Amino acid sequence: MESESRDARKVVHTGATMRAVRKVRHGPGLEVGVAPIPKVGSQEVLLEVKAASLCGTDLHIYDWDEWAASNVAPPLTVGHECCGVVAEVGDDAEGLVVDDLVAVEGHFFCNNCRMCRTRRRHLCLNMRLFGVTVDGCFAEYVRVPARNVWKLPPDTPPTLGALMDPFGNAVHTVFAGGDVEGRTVVVTGCGPIGLMAVAICRAAGAARVVATDVGDHRLKLAYKMGADSVVNVSTSNLEEAVDGVDVLLEMSGHPEAINQGLGVLWPGGRAALLGIPPSKVEMNLAEQVILKGVSLHGVFGRRVFETWERAANLLKKVDLTPIITHSFPLEDIEEAFALMRSGECGKVVLLPPGDLKAV
Repeated sequence: MESESRDARKVVHTGATMRAVRKVRHGPGLEVGVAPIPKVGSQEVLLEVKAASLCGTDLHIYDWDEWAASNVAPPLTVGHECCGVVAEVGDDAEGLVVDDLVAVEGHFFCNNCRMCRTRRRHLCLNMRLFGVTVDGCFAEYVRVPARNVWKLPPDTPPTLGALMDPFGNAVHTVFAGGDVEGRTVVVTGCGPIGLMAVAICRAAGAARVVATDVGDHRLKLAYKMGADSVVNVSTSNLEEAVDGVDVLLEMSGHPEAINQGLGVLWPGGRAALLGIPPSKVEMNLAEQVILKGVSLHGVFGRRVFETWERAANLLKKVDLTPIITHSFPLEDIEEAFALMRSGECGKVVLLPPGDLKAV
């Protein structure tokens, strides 16, 4: 029966095409066009995309900033946060069948280098990045390594499944270096991952959670996600508003936010840094870190698959639906990016036209 199901859902590749959001040339912008439906290798699966969400990385690629120009080689289908159903299974791919609902770990690790062999696959020395160095998920179908797939309960809303990647980033950051139970925490930067971190801290028993941003819209969302207090750092001084914290979760990558966060960190505290600064950051390393005995943790991606296990369990306790504020079809990608750029939104998702009422 399983083989019959697989055959019934195999995509006819000869001449078959799909809609996709593509970076077709060097320079700003993206295009909605037509691309061939990918053919799967023996250890790969083909997914029919049911939901995909926009990320700051996608905006970098759209804008074609210095980072994008150095890391992206057009033509490329963009996007790396998605949920889909298995449409085809490679001959040697194990543990998956057609119609499984899955999310994708977007760091395609080699499983052979020193980092992978020592269970640090998120730091793989031969990493390929979904939607950055290999074709991504802003399309009707996407091909991924079977070992990078995370099976979801079949009743999981695809919009939530698409958030497993950024939710994993938040989980990794919150628990980098220890627990937050009974601790006071400041989350600097209330983009979607920062908002997720607020909710995780609340679910994990933090004594007090303070959220900062420069936009009131996102600070209102922070309250919905469980923040005890918020600070708009464009109009208020963080050190005057907060008398000190045990843990800094830095999500913005803004140099001033990094310095402000370290400034309110109590001696002996710890800082987890996820946000990527646009350039070098100046800080008083002696006063802010060394003499205060602060522990710094750089966070990249998700620990594969330890973070996913923890994230799956936390998803039972954390309601992420308030973060998902807008949905668009692929064809309206320009409008979706404009909204994201405005900051007047939470998480923006791309859905098949018939599913737009899912948000």
